[in-house]
Amino acid sequence: MIIRKRLAAGVGALLAALTAGLAFPAGAVAGEPTGEDAPKVNLVLDVSGSMRARDIDGGSRMAAAKQAFNEVLDATPEEVELGIRTLGADYAGDDRRTGCKDTAQLYPVGPLDRTEAKAAVATLAPTGWTPIGPALLKAADDLDGGSGSKRIVLISDGEDTCAPLDPCEVAREIAAKGIGLTIDTLGLVPNAKMRQQLGCIAEATGGTYTSVEHTDELTDRVNQLVGRAADPVVTPVATAGADTCAKAPVLKSGLYTDREEFGQQRWYRVDVLPGQELRASMSVAADRAVAPSYGVLLRAVTVHGREIVRGEAADNGRTDVISTGLRYPKAEREDADTGKPAAETVCLQVAHSFSAASGVKTTPGLPLELTVDVVDGPDRADDVASFGLGRGWWLLGVLVLAGFLGGLVWGWLSRWRVAVWRTN
Repeated sequence: MIIRKRLAAGVGALLAALTAGLAFPAGAVAGEPTGEDAPKVNLVLDVSGSMRARDIDGGSRMAAAKQAFNEVLDATPEEVELGIRTLGADYAGDDRRTGCKDTAQLYPVGPLDRTEAKAAVATLAPTGWTPIGPALLKAADDLDGGSGSKRIVLISDGEDTCAPLDPCEVAREIAAKGIGLTIDTLGLVPNAKMRQQLGCIAEATGGTYTSVEHTDELTDRVNQLVGRAADPVVTPVATAGADTCAKAPVLKSGLYTDREEFGQQRWYRVDVLPGQELRASMSVAADRAVAPSYGVLLRAVTVHGREIVRGEAADNGRTDVISTGLRYPKAEREDADTGKPAAETVCLQVAHSFSAASGVKTTPGLPLELTVDVVDGPDRADDVASFGLGRGWWLLGVLVLAGFLGGLVWGWLSRWRVAVWRTN
């Protein structure tokens, strides 16, 4: 089973973009991939004692992981910088404090030397504890720096043994940093608790969770994830909205990420020139247990507090991502004093009605993605008006008229057939 991904990133933002009718203009904008830095992948492998179990295709879990790693290393794209980190590989004792520090960088993230990486993997033997939380923190540090895509692929066969450092909370903290890092998780021969924990880690960063019970499944899935790192991606730019419009950051066209606390609202500003159109969309993801029945609101407001337009959406717990969008075309005009067009500052307000379930931490806030696009406005007002149908309004009129005429003809024919039948 694979659990969805990204705020980020992903499906919610794309749906919201389609809702708002977004079309990014040519040229680099905030959040657009530039290809300047190589994509980075950090493979994090559980080498705890439980990896000795012989329940994957007649061999041990460790043997299956080694075979998968060897094949993945052969297939890694040249442009991907890859590293390997272990957890539970070195300390076999009973001291919990020591065991929970047992994570090491087996192969540094960088250009791949396949022979050297395979030799390092060959030395691994199942040993100790399962410090998933500490390993994720270190793995994120391994990927620090650069603007290219960053991905952690965690392979484990058990739950973290180093509570209270909750791996799911660690993943949320990593996501809250806004560094565009995705964590994908794979569970070897999973149970319900492990599936829940690894799924939560993946969801917190917009990654995926996959259950694995065969060697070829493990190889194929890791290959997919490493190969995916080489695909062009749009990494949202981290921003911090304000509690009022006056203090809000000014945003250009692009994709942005933020965190919004429960019961909080965030403000952003966008400058729109006469003859331009503002298109904005937002998505909020529930990366933890929340109460059912919730909604999101996106408002465009003047600096004086007058509402221009709004977009809103609601749900009752059937999805963990909810999105909405809006459009605001500004009419052509010239400033009376200078004869030059004057930009209007539009305040964007983002709010949601999610509430945390009992016992669930409320910090950091829920992940938020905001898409902003300022483009040349429509040629005519009816492009945006006409009941929201744009230039397609006439098609609806034709269909309505055709249906009406078709009904009249069908009714006349029916009456004629009945009259003929009665006559005969």
